[in-house]
Amino acid sequence: MSTPAPVPAQAQLTVRAVVLAIVLAVILAAANAYLGLFAGLTIATAIPAAVVSMGVLRLLGGGTILENNIVQTGASAGSSIAAGVIFTIPALVIMGYWPDFKYWWVLGIAGLGGLLGVLFSVPLRRSMIVEDPLPFPEGKAAAEVLKAGDNPGPGMRILAISGAIGALVKLSATSGLRLIPDTWTQSTYLGSSKITAFIGTNLSPALLGVGYIVGLNVGIVVLSGAVLSWHIAIPLYQAFFMNTDPALAASLTNASSADAAFAIWGAKIRYLGVGAMLIGGIWTLFSLRKSLLNGVKSGFAAARKSTGPALAETERDLPMKWMLIALVLFTLPLLALYQMIVGQWLVSIPMTIIMIVAGFLFVSVSAYLAGLIGSSNNPVSGITISTILFASAVLVLLLGESGLAPVGVGGAPLGAVAAIMIGAVVCCAAAVGGDNLQDLKAGYIVGATPWKQQLMLGIGAFSCALIMAPVLNLLATAYGIGEPTLEHPNALAAPQANLMASVARGMFGGDLPWTMIGLGVAVGAAIIAVDEWLKARGARFRVPVLAAAIGIYLPLELMVPIFLGGLLSYAVERFHKVDPDDHDGRDRVHRPGVLFAAGLITGEALMGIAIAVPIVVSARADVLALAVQVPAAQWIGLLVLAFVGWYLYRTGVRAPVSTS
Repeated sequence: MSTPAPVPAQAQLTVRAVVLAIVLAVILAAANAYLGLFAGLTIATAIPAAVVSMGVLRLLGGGTILENNIVQTGASAGSSIAAGVIFTIPALVIMGYWPDFKYWWVLGIAGLGGLLGVLFSVPLRRSMIVEDPLPFPEGKAAAEVLKAGDNPGPGMRILAISGAIGALVKLSATSGLRLIPDTWTQSTYLGSSKITAFIGTNLSPALLGVGYIVGLNVGIVVLSGAVLSWHIAIPLYQAFFMNTDPALAASLTNASSADAAFAIWGAKIRYLGVGAMLIGGIWTLFSLRKSLLNGVKSGFAAARKSTGPALAETERDLPMKWMLIALVLFTLPLLALYQMIVGQWLVSIPMTIIMIVAGFLFVSVSAYLAGLIGSSNNPVSGITISTILFASAVLVLLLGESGLAPVGVGGAPLGAVAAIMIGAVVCCAAAVGGDNLQDLKAGYIVGATPWKQQLMLGIGAFSCALIMAPVLNLLATAYGIGEPTLEHPNALAAPQANLMASVARGMFGGDLPWTMIGLGVAVGAAIIAVDEWLKARGARFRVPVLAAAIGIYLPLELMVPIFLGGLLSYAVERFHKVDPDDHDGRDRVHRPGVLFAAGLITGEALMGIAIAVPIVVSARADVLALAVQVPAAQWIGLLVLAFVGWYLYRTGVRAPVSTS
């Protein structure tokens, strides 16, 4: 077992590094919250945060590699807290339990969940990074960026240019100046039949950037899931099963082809994705059972030995006894929160126990998956669905008929609200836990002190939790969250939160299309079988079931630019001569493109939040709209997206952004 070379003592947890980390974490959390509500995806932010950190600290007189590592560690909490929050907490508004996002409740769930994620992941560091190391691809890439940080200027310029492009396109679109639409779509009924042919793409540069970062494999899988929904399942339903739902058929008598397709998808077909995600989450746990058990055992054994004055700085974790004290202190407020919901100690105490056990288990799952496939591809939503299903099953036994009692302004079932509350804490913990291990991998490579990184991630996570409720309320007021309404026809879809709400309500008497969900389980099982066959053959191309399920569950137009971004990433790798075994070389070649993609995402997301402010203040969705009718606006929007894709490709094939 190799250990990192000793390095001279360097500044790490400095005041300026902590302040910069908090500022970046808050900005990136807001951006990822918008992206997650819009597209159901978030991205890891460690690499752009590292580049910005190097540039800012250079202006302040220069920073050490370990200071920059602390900044990217704290800042990366922005993506993980945002994911944990937007995948679950909007379900409480969607179900009608809250009229808006309650500040102290959101802070308690997100802040305490994030801190539990840090605590639960500490015992896993030695087993997953030191003794039996996993790849942690994004951690390795972040370490390479930190080591090549003598000249951060070109990287800062790439982020600035791409951020401006993403912001300008968002400002020009439907929620801003309304010069171009958000989507390009074409649809028609085939002949005299009532079968829809539908194609389309969202015109978002951010989604193109997401596709570039996640790569072609994931892009193909999510698009295939969407094709299954929109080009196979919807036409089949229209042709053979419309008579099984007379009310739906009657509502579509005079509907356009596009409206008919979206209505059938929303009422029936997307639940295939729910079933696929359910079986995917269960399969993930089952397939990792032995590895996780061994990893947890060795992690605790190592943590018990990780004390004493002779231990090197690069091996010092947070002390176990203080972790246990903190665990109790963080758990008690959550117990009080659960008691406020159900009003029965015999229920709130088991809820808390479920939260602790599921939290530690799923932090382990999240850390393991982040080590294998990276944080951006980590199926936290599948983990959360498994939690909500298990919690709901237990709550059905504990609450009985009282679980159906309506609570909140909209009369959501008590049991469903309780299950979402458990799932929200676990989701935040799992997202932060996987991210923590990714950061600790980068720190291990550059010679950082683990406990300082763990402390910084906790600070970053809690700082992000402080701003999540205001950001969510701003977005909900300006754009709407969940199903489109007359007031908000282009509402942010919040796909995972909608999914969590549907599952929780369905377990407590809600009306769900269980036949479709059952078919989705069968589809998911078939996808798992194909993926296992590919795995046995040693194929590089894989079919992760949760990625396919997301494609089935989301509109086709969102998946197309993700696929196109993945195609651009593949073209950069394929045609820019790179040794496929030279992993550091691949990281260096991809770095300009990754930075450009991250800038597109951040710029568009921050502009989306900025646009929301005048909309909320004026109470007018069209407050920024120009009184100009742009001819062929859809096609101009398509040309704009093509230009952004060309620019992304040209940036991706450039020389590395660092001259070191």
